[in-house]
Amino acid sequence: MAVALTMARMKVAVLRHAFHGGRAQTAATGAALGVLFAAGTIYLAFAGPDLLAAGYAVWMLGWMLGPAFMGGGDETLRPEYFSLLGLPPRRLAAGLLAAAFVGVAPLVSLTALLGLLVAGVRLGPVNALLAVPAMVLQLAVFVLLSKVSVAVVGLALRSRLGAVASGVLNGAILAALGQIWVFFWAFGQTGVPSAVWYLPSGWGLLAVQGDWRALAALAVLVLLLLGAWAALLGRRVGATRPSARGRRPMTAATVNGAIVAKELRTWSRDLVRNHQLTFALSYGVCFGASPLILGWDGMLPYAGPIFVVMAAAMAANLYGTDGTALWLTLMTPGVSDVRGRQLAWLSAQAPVAIVITVAFTAITGGPWPLMLALLPALLGGATGLVPLISVYGLVPGTDPHRRAGNPLRTSEDDGGLTGLAYLALALVLLTGVPAGLAALWFGWAGVAVGVVTGVLFAWGFGLLAERRLRSHGPELLETMRTGRRPRPTARSRFDELSKTRKAITWWCFGFGAIPLFPQGVVAAVFVGNGMLRHTWFLATYMPPGLRYPVAAAFIVLGLAMYGTGLWMLKPRSSG
Repeated sequence: MAVALTMARMKVAVLRHAFHGGRAQTAATGAALGVLFAAGTIYLAFAGPDLLAAGYAVWMLGWMLGPAFMGGGDETLRPEYFSLLGLPPRRLAAGLLAAAFVGVAPLVSLTALLGLLVAGVRLGPVNALLAVPAMVLQLAVFVLLSKVSVAVVGLALRSRLGAVASGVLNGAILAALGQIWVFFWAFGQTGVPSAVWYLPSGWGLLAVQGDWRALAALAVLVLLLLGAWAALLGRRVGATRPSARGRRPMTAATVNGAIVAKELRTWSRDLVRNHQLTFALSYGVCFGASPLILGWDGMLPYAGPIFVVMAAAMAANLYGTDGTALWLTLMTPGVSDVRGRQLAWLSAQAPVAIVITVAFTAITGGPWPLMLALLPALLGGATGLVPLISVYGLVPGTDPHRRAGNPLRTSEDDGGLTGLAYLALALVLLTGVPAGLAALWFGWAGVAVGVVTGVLFAWGFGLLAERRLRSHGPELLETMRTGRRPRPTARSRFDELSKTRKAITWWCFGFGAIPLFPQGVVAAVFVGNGMLRHTWFLATYMPPGLRYPVAAAFIVLGLAMYGTGLWMLKPRSSG
């Protein structure tokens, strides 16, 4: 108990001094979104137990899969910090578990689990009392499942076969979640599948309904997961690194050739990059192939473009993941490795993208102009944007030889990595818009547009990245070396705002997309296609005369939020 309380206090002390500047703003935005989702989950307690059980299944999957995609989870206190204390594995696991309950994510999840208390109160006083231990045990299961899944993936990433298998599995699971409607439709589910009650996420709700066996099962599962995590921690702390003997020497005739050779070897040998590449490939193939369950092959040709976009998102922090190795480039005057990195990235991704795009388009018989236009446009856009995003939004990473026992942990700034990934997703998709529209409107002429725009994006964005690297190389190296961004010499308009105006601006720009796109534009498309009562799109639940007005109102609200944010940033006249 003393070890657990000490580690919990250590976590509190670290977090007290950790959130400041951009990291605090990212954490606040994430917490606000989490609270919204938690409130929606609590609402499901009033809608019905089946929906609440499904909601908790989504929370459990988020705890299990989220850390694997966002930097390996919370590593504020690492097991390696306590390796010299001689703590038994179970005591170490118990202490780290106590520390894991301290943070924003557990607090938000506990808020969502208040739905169990609501369900218990609606059933009776005894059920309400049962909800309290059920909430605690359910949260412990979520946290431990997250820790065990990350530890298992970390062990898998110590071998190439494990890294590939983990990437394939994670990509398939995330694609299945993205296409979950396919499976519901295919299996004739008009409501929530009964399987959600058999998952550990549903045991707490069963306990609240009076099933004592479910409460006991949760307690037993917590003990089993704690034992499994203790065993995995022992493997992690005592891990050894593979030997580098027997590798062929690298030869190159030119500077760019050396960079390309180095990068290609990194893509083939770095297990994290192996995981990212196979994850993107598995996601693209599974996402495009999922509708085959319904007998519809219309999405299959898009597997290649989806792979390109996801691969770019995985590599968005290209320079950050290499750590301080940038000094090798900076010490050579007038040299930039941007073009070499671009060529290496394209060499690693393009053959895979071309093969699956051509093969799947041939299987479905088209649409050839659209696919052949999108592929070069997206490849060129990604080739240019990957280094550009990395040098402008670089997130300080850990030097590869100093990574901890959790190989997924390539940086301490999870929010920054996630933000770069989403930014890359959005920008790479935009680079394919001109070619896609040209192919839809003019047919085969769109292929020429795709090739031209792809070449221009790769060259132009690469040129911008090259200039940025040459002009701000020392600052980027200092950022990677210290983990802190240099203070700007000039204050931006946002820095001059008051705290109230800053908060309003952040909310407007951070959440304006929600009413504008999903609740506005997408909902209007669903209404136009007759897709009613669709998940969380409010307009699809409205009476016929209010569907389009509600969608239009959300569009206006989103535009108004963005307009308010811009108005807040507008300089005020002194007079």
